[in-house]
Amino acid sequence: MNDRFLEGRVALVTGATSGIGLAVAEALGAAGAVVHINGLGDAAQVRAALAAVRAAGAPEAVHHPADLRDPAAIRAMMAAAGPLDVLVNNAGIQHTAPLADMPEERWDALLAINLSACFHTMKAALPGMAARGFGRVVNIASVHGLVASLHKAPYVAAKHGLVGLSKVAALEMAGQGDRASGGVTVNCLCPGWVETPLIEPQIAARAGDGGREVGIRALLAEKQPSLRMALPAEIAALALWLCRREAHNLTGAAIPVDGGWTAQ
Repeated sequence: MNDRFLEGRVALVTGATSGIGLAVAEALGAAGAVVHINGLGDAAQVRAALAAVRAAGAPEAVHHPADLRDPAAIRAMMAAAGPLDVLVNNAGIQHTAPLADMPEERWDALLAINLSACFHTMKAALPGMAARGFGRVVNIASVHGLVASLHKAPYVAAKHGLVGLSKVAALEMAGQGDRASGGVTVNCLCPGWVETPLIEPQIAARAGDGGREVGIRALLAEKQPSLRMALPAEIAALALWLCRREAHNLTGAAIPVDGGWTAQ
């Protein structure tokens, strides 16, 4: 599936200066899309991300520094990006603590970035997609959009909310376009453990003298039966497939990529 089927299309990926978001941006660029990215990082990291997206094949790559806690900043970003064919909401933050000890400001920040920002980007992008008869929204939720874990109240609440929000949007867009145009679809991907730098400390804490692979298996044994993590590029490949015209009837889904976690 390395054809340039998104040639002439425009995409925006949030949380795209590293990890899953950057992998998705690269995949969209390789398929021919002009790619707008939003994400944190210093100037060097942003330059590196843009260079990676262009090297993957994007005819153009642009960074938007919008603070996703700020609806006005999101509206400005969406206006600057212009009409979108593909929107990938990937940005997210995490904070773990028992519910009674969760700082209220962390609750507010997690709900703002992990859920409300997705509402604002979708509100801006979906009308144009409907008018053109083609659009793809891929929301990167989490296995925690389907099941809960201890000490993750705001994250679980936001990701469950994102799955529900996506289902409503999918229903509202289901009749737009047709098979020829590709229609407008809204779906969630729900990854379990994904191999990113953010989880390296958790692996190291469980590795002991057995090395990294032992640490990975010990970490995943708690919940993920496959005992292997997904790679960001694997999540990106699934997101890219959802953008294909053949995926016109796959909408309103919350697709787990979790090694059997939610099958238990």
